[in-house]
This record gives sequence, structure tokens and C-alpha cells, in this order.
Amino acid sequence: MPEQSRTVEPAFPYEFVRLEDGSKVRPPEGWALLKPGDATLTRRVKAAGPTWTVQTKKGKKVFSQGVWTDAKTIERIKAELEAERSTPEYEEQLAKGRDRRAKNEVKYQGDFVAAVVQFLAFAPKHATLGQSLAERVAAHATPVGSGTVARTKRIPIEKRAESAVIAWMRHQTTAYDHLKISRVKGARREVRRELAKESRRRLAAYRPGGKPDPACPLAAALAKNEKAG
Repeated sequence: MPEQSRTVEPAFPYEFVRLEDGSKVRPPEGWALLKPGDATLTRRVKAAGPTWTVQTKKGKKVFSQGVWTDAKTIERIKAELEAERSTPEYEEQLAKGRDRRAKNEVKYQGDFVAAVVQFLAFAPKHATLGQSLAERVAAHATPVGSGTVARTKRIPIEKRAESAVIAWMRHQTTAYDHLKISRVKGARREVRRELAKESRRRLAAYRPGGKPDPACPLAAALAKNEKAG
């Protein structure tokens, strides 16, 4: 069993794990738990194998609790990695990586703004308003770690842009944040669906042939964000 890499669940007490068949066992003698946090170290330790990866599942999300493996292997790879990271070459590599990611983020934000403008398709006389909205949505949705739909690559950027606009308007132009929504399953989803319809109607009024309501909260929301920003 120790020679086999496997995925296990945490068990009580701390030094035990639960196998796929539900049985509770203690990891092999001489093994230690490498806690999550250093992706490179974890990847190299797992490549050296064998390892027991500890995971918990909540809903559809899987959370890593660390990796059990031979303690000497962990210490050896940790020392090798520390030595590697102390070199000038490694620092230069890090700097290049940061610069590359920064440039990619600037490009992505520009592409996202363009995708939002394309989704909005406002009439020429409302182009300035559309550009302002696109920039506000992108500023909110595109930062790394924002956790918004704009950061996912599972759907095309056009759909990301559309979803980000609707989400921004839900919070900025509707009473959603102040609503008391029933805890009944599906209630929040239904409220969001109705508010999305309302937001789409407001956006359509700024497209060719539309006539915006003078009381439309979109311009007011943008003005408020402009002042706050």
C-alpha cells in the first residue's frame, strides 16, 4: 500500500486518513504531511512519489489538505528548492515572469473592455456612456483573484463580458443588495433571473432605435462610480 500513490480523506485523530473503501489507517512509518501552500514543492514531492494526497470535498469544490509522503523526501526536495531559489538566475526568472504576467493582464483588460463594448452595441450617440460602462465593468471584474466570471476560461470572452455586465448592473442599478430573499432553494436564482431581464431591457434602450428612460439608473450609477473612483 505505501508504494501506491492515492487520494485520501482526512480523519480523526490528525495522524490518520480515510481510504477509498472507508477504512481509517495511519500513514506509513517515517512519513510526514507536507501542508499546501507551495505549489512547486508539492508538485516535485508528488513527482518523487509515492504520496497520499489528502483532499476534502464541499459541494463541487475540492480542497487540498496536504500530501503525506516520506519525510526524508520532503526535506531533500525542500533543501534543493531553497538552494535553487537563492540563485540570481531564479530571481531574474521571477522578474521576467512578473513582467510577462503584468503585460498579459493589461492586454486581457483591454480585450475585455472591447468585448463588453461589443456586447453593449450602444448607438453612436451613447458610445461614451458605453465605453465608460465597459471600463467600469472591466475594472471590477478582471483583477486577478477577483473571483468573478471574467477570470474563468471555461466560457468564451464574449459570454464572460455579457455575464460581467449583468452582474455589475445587478449590484449597481437594482435593489438586489438590499433585498430580503427567501431561503427557499432556487429563490435567489429566480430573483437574479428577473433582475437580469430588467438590466437587459435597460441596456437595449441605448442601442439603435431605443429610447432610454430619463430615470434610468445606469447613468447615475456610472456618475457615482466616477466620483468614487
